[in-house]
Amino acid sequence: MPSRVSLDLPAHGGDIAAAEARFGRPRDGWLDLSTGINPHAYPIPTLAAPLWHHLPGQDTEQAMLDAARRCYGVAEAAALVAGPGSQALIQWLPRLFEPTRVAVIGPTYGEHASAWAAAGHDVATVESHAIDPHSRVVIVVNPNNPDGYRWDPQGLLALAEALHQRQGLLVVDEAFADVAPELSLSGHIRPGLVVLRSFGKFFGLAGVRLGFALCAADLAAELRCAVGPWAVSGPTLALATQALADPAWIGAMRRRLHGEAVALDDMLSLVGLPPAGGTDLFRLVVVPRAWGLYEHLGSRGILVRAFADAPRWLRFGLPGSTGARERLRQALLEWPG
Repeated sequence: MPSRVSLDLPAHGGDIAAAEARFGRPRDGWLDLSTGINPHAYPIPTLAAPLWHHLPGQDTEQAMLDAARRCYGVAEAAALVAGPGSQALIQWLPRLFEPTRVAVIGPTYGEHASAWAAAGHDVATVESHAIDPHSRVVIVVNPNNPDGYRWDPQGLLALAEALHQRQGLLVVDEAFADVAPELSLSGHIRPGLVVLRSFGKFFGLAGVRLGFALCAADLAAELRCAVGPWAVSGPTLALATQALADPAWIGAMRRRLHGEAVALDDMLSLVGLPPAGGTDLFRLVVVPRAWGLYEHLGSRGILVRAFADAPRWLRFGLPGSTGARERLRQALLEWPG
């Protein structure tokens, strides 16, 4: 295996320009399975022209926040802060606290550790049983990315209470909880707990850049001040208000994604790659020469997610159609192993 593979794996999925620089432009176009974003996007409505011409008003933002509160089941006593993607909130949150000891339960989404470290905190990525009792901030992704590990909500609430008793904080990233709503703590916000939600992954609209922090009112006020006014565009607010208030689409999409995830499981298992974990938006496989398989698929126009710190892991997003799934199957069958 060329040494370059371990040196220049992408930090995130979805970078088609980088993939073309690496593999060239595929004749049949890219099948991008590298992001875990819903391949069936919420239909974009016709948006009124003033949304594009004027700054968004408070009433427009409030309507969207009200829709999010109902969709996520957030109690009236809790606060919501909208930002230009949950990634922006991940980066702003550490700046609101004096440097302290932070435990990120991993392996997981790498931007949490990076953001807290960049803000001057003492960060350690640890397994769940190895949380330093002196950690003031603990970060959990539920369900976890990329292995889909599911944390018991009651256990997390107990951890949040224990941290709050020593003026600490539990941050729960629920970026993929739309496909596992039974795991969400959105209805249990209290001091010492922050829940992060991502709009773009489940609704298939990552390009609109919208995310939420659900937290106590005092922390929300600080976070709103940090992100500043007009953090979310008017068109995004209008689109999200409609999508978040569409329970029929949400329910049908959850069922559809589950069926497609099961179909992906079956296909991967038939070619000798039984999934080791995941959610209904992605599956993780463990394979001895994962980076080699990553290169093999990339050379055939199929982009998956490889991990520089986990050389046996590959994450597969949903192909989104029977044809795409068959294209993936054929490419996997051609893999010499």
